[in-house]
Amino acid sequence: MASIRGDPEDVFSHGFICPKGFALKELHEDPDRVRTPLIRRPDGSFAPASWDEAFAEIQRRLSPILAADRNGVAVYLGNPNAHNLANILYGTVLLRALSSRNTYSASTVDQFPKQLASALMFGTGTTVAVPDVDRTGHLLILGANPLASNGSLMTAPDMRGRLRAIRARGGRIVVVDPRRSRTAEEADEHHFIRPGTDAHLLFALVHVLFAEGLTRPGRLESLTDGIDVVRRLAEPFTPEAAASACGIEPDEIRHMARELAAAPRAAVYGRIGTCTQEFGTLASWLVDALNLLTGNLDREGGAMFPLGAAGHANAVGTPGRGKGFRFGRFHSRVRGLAELFGELPVSCLAEEIDTPGEGRVRALITLSGNPVVSTPNSARLDRALDGLDFMISLDVYVNETTRHADVILPAPSPLRRPHYDLALYLFAVRNVANYSRPVLAPEPELPDEWVTLLRLAGVAYGLGPDADIEQLDAQVARTLIERALATPGSSVADRTVDELLAELEPRRGPERLLDLMLRTGPYGDHFAGGEGLTLAALEAAPHGIDLGPLQPRLPDVLRTASGRIELAPEPIVADVERLLTALRTQRDDAMVLIGRRQLRSNNSWMHNLPVLAKGKPRCTLHVHPDDASRLELLDGEQAEIRSRTGSVVAQVELTDGVMPGVVSLPHGWGHDAPGTALSVAAERPGTNSNVLADELLLDALSGNAVLNGIPVELAPVRAPEALSASWPA
Repeated sequence: MASIRGDPEDVFSHGFICPKGFALKELHEDPDRVRTPLIRRPDGSFAPASWDEAFAEIQRRLSPILAADRNGVAVYLGNPNAHNLANILYGTVLLRALSSRNTYSASTVDQFPKQLASALMFGTGTTVAVPDVDRTGHLLILGANPLASNGSLMTAPDMRGRLRAIRARGGRIVVVDPRRSRTAEEADEHHFIRPGTDAHLLFALVHVLFAEGLTRPGRLESLTDGIDVVRRLAEPFTPEAAASACGIEPDEIRHMARELAAAPRAAVYGRIGTCTQEFGTLASWLVDALNLLTGNLDREGGAMFPLGAAGHANAVGTPGRGKGFRFGRFHSRVRGLAELFGELPVSCLAEEIDTPGEGRVRALITLSGNPVVSTPNSARLDRALDGLDFMISLDVYVNETTRHADVILPAPSPLRRPHYDLALYLFAVRNVANYSRPVLAPEPELPDEWVTLLRLAGVAYGLGPDADIEQLDAQVARTLIERALATPGSSVADRTVDELLAELEPRRGPERLLDLMLRTGPYGDHFAGGEGLTLAALEAAPHGIDLGPLQPRLPDVLRTASGRIELAPEPIVADVERLLTALRTQRDDAMVLIGRRQLRSNNSWMHNLPVLAKGKPRCTLHVHPDDASRLELLDGEQAEIRSRTGSVVAQVELTDGVMPGVVSLPHGWGHDAPGTALSVAAERPGTNSNVLADELLLDALSGNAVLNGIPVELAPVRAPEALSASWPA
């Protein structure tokens, strides 16, 4: 293969491709990529094995644990699953087969606060309002760096071009961030903010809107419950009170609120920096409260609700009404942390393994994940994995996590599987659909991931390692069809399961399920012929199909039990007292740690690719010169960073791009653990920032980890042998 490049005729990207997409060629060719199952030998090394040998070992060791206690088996789902059609669709099949409460994912170190706030307000966790960036005239961004992420819960290729277009049409971009990110450098205005205080600032903006009579909810006022409650809650959060917490002057807060209210079209957007903090759910909720109160929710150029071609829970059932949202249906064994969207916070995974007693997690299955690098108190989880009775990893690398596995099951190259952005299209700034056939032919000796997942599900169901995959896959399709037939208002309610199954022939696996979802979706042909969307139609449109700009969707998009926007849901209202307590608490002068996003990184899983790893070291500790002078830290020298959970050493990089009192380490590094097989990453291991993250620091409502605003102490390291260390003894 010569190279990978963007498609200039693509209806969404128009040829834009980020470095990570370009690097898929090196991922495909990486000699370190696992290509055959591996089984751990008694001496701790890995030996290649056949698929039958690997599954015989899984049957022998996993089945007794399941028989004793199904909750004794935990699953961790990593970030790459969001980009993998097979894993999204068939990972849930494995979870149902295991029937364990111990499900964890990267979501609780990322976006669950936003999804929780959205679910409480609008009815589902994927009813997330995204900025209509292509038509807005004023964009307020908090805790997000879309120039590095190309949008996050806001799928948008070429964010640099899109942001520049806002300014070219006379609009403004305002960024609030403790760091002057690449996005902040493109903005008209940048405000430093103390990490973890976004909710204080946002409440102060709400306060100003009410105090100065600037609220304009417009047509949504009659559809919204709780506006007066929010008015009352905002009263204590004056700009003066918020300023003492967030570090932004009262006059600047008033200016931001007035400018937002005066803009003909505006949107507020908060992302990972507003989620991975102590008040993540409150901050996420206040973003949408501001959009509603300024009249910018569900309107052109404001914050709007995408309509994905497949997979949107708010596009099926009775429009404008649903069951609402429930969470906390069960709790973790040790700390009693609440379930959310069927998962437990990953911050409690280590304790569920290393705390003795009935119900202890004895086995772990990881799917495309590296929690030893990506989750809080990494050193504790690293140690805990050694105490498991059995561990399986479905992964392409022997990394910091999978080195603990007893069986590693490889996956095909991304270039040998089809692609449809089932998850990302749910948050896209334009409604589009694009399906890509595999670029390269499959390798007979390396089954598709959906086949591997069904085989694992067969073991979990008690069918053994040689279960009939064809029969299992047919049952998955039948279950999805039955659900479509039973949905209120279904367009195929008069059909039978067998009829629809026959019409999906001869497709199998993810393609069969995707075709069903497209055809029964909002743009589908509903199995009635005509010009509606089908997988065949996408296959005939290699550049994708443009389904049009975002359109107003309220009230139809709502799935709340009341059929109304719940602006003041009870769990959120109750949590405001915690924010008030923090507002009234005297702040200390401790240094705090934040992360930072990098264009050539995707968490931890693409650091073994030379095209992304080259260049000057990127895993450095950003320190403001004033702090460096006070702490006697020198540019280019080593510093020790210590928190409650551990300490690491990193190279200091002096910059006024981070505010005083704040230091920044990028996330996803620390590739110096023994037993890994990442030759390129090992040359530039960097520092594992999550050794410093505290598993006890959580957003109280969502259980999401606090990764921004971690209290730390710093000291210079003068010894020449003090290299960047990520794995404390």
